[in-house]
Amino acid sequence: MRLKYPGLVPRRKNGKIVAWRVRVEGDPNQKITLPFGPENPDFHAHYRSARAGVKLASPEDVSPERGTMGWLMKAYLDHLERQVKAGQASPLTLKERKNLAAFVLGQESEQRNSRGREYRSLPLTIPAAELEAFKDRMGATPGKARNVWKLLTATYDFGMSPARGYCSVNPARAVAKPAYKSQGGATPWTIKDLEKFRETHVPGTSAHLALTLFMFTACRISDAVWIGRDQEERHGGAMWLAWQPNKKGSRFVRLPILAPLERAIRVQKVVGPSYLLTAHGKPFASPEALRNRMKKWVIEAGLPEDRSSHGIRKAAGHLLALHGATQYEIMAVHGHANAATSQVYTETVERMRLGEMAVSKLAGMEW
Repeated sequence: MRLKYPGLVPRRKNGKIVAWRVRVEGDPNQKITLPFGPENPDFHAHYRSARAGVKLASPEDVSPERGTMGWLMKAYLDHLERQVKAGQASPLTLKERKNLAAFVLGQESEQRNSRGREYRSLPLTIPAAELEAFKDRMGATPGKARNVWKLLTATYDFGMSPARGYCSVNPARAVAKPAYKSQGGATPWTIKDLEKFRETHVPGTSAHLALTLFMFTACRISDAVWIGRDQEERHGGAMWLAWQPNKKGSRFVRLPILAPLERAIRVQKVVGPSYLLTAHGKPFASPEALRNRMKKWVIEAGLPEDRSSHGIRKAAGHLLALHGATQYEIMAVHGHANAATSQVYTETVERMRLGEMAVSKLAGMEW
């Protein structure tokens, strides 16, 4: 059906409509972005006001009513934002939970008395049957479901605090967590993967420096975007890198800059506050920006798209173990606070060695 809304302009990205804008009548240079498209029943009212030069408030702009799920979740996210500013929580956690909160609050109830209403406007005492139905709807995305449950659990625990007393029970704890079988996380890079990447991305390129930085520091991508010359320090005539990882609970890391990494750093023609720079000579705006660029580099090298920076970190752990590093030595490199986290690398290698010793006992057997 053809839309007949004068001044209505779709904004497209990759061929898809991602937003609708309206030219103000009498001032075609002024446009107002609408909060939703023509499929929404409130679209006409928002369109008409925009044509008159007035932007109506969207549901997300209106403060949620006290006692609703929207109100409780907003209070929790405001609290989490204050924790981030105080250095007691990760900005990445805040970003993820804000996105998940929008997803949760936009869900529609399946219960008889509230069918079709969004969670944001419903009382915060969500019944177990509603949560079970919500969990079932996320059956195809178990990883996301687990993260949603973490958000719900944290939100209601926040509300149950004696200092607040917003609620007396945590419904997320009354329902079994979504089932999730770990797939082992990021795929570790193989020696062939590393060689193929280096053949494509030669010394002097940002891609080569990124691979070398990840390989010889085992840093996380959240740290790679800012690590640079300010983290260099000299010990006994040798240059070292020293930094506090962003991930909450990580220990301070201090490592010597080995020759391959030093060469990759010094060959760079453009110098900035961080080692890794964009094509415009600026630090990457966020870990996500570097992650997207890393994916392009991986594809250019002809590697599978699942090869990530974290896979290089895991490869470094395995290589350290293969060369005799103890789990405590790997802890020092990776910044782990818990020995069990680093044990996964040494345990694999130890089992290989035990297997080798066991099979060798059959070497002299007549067959």
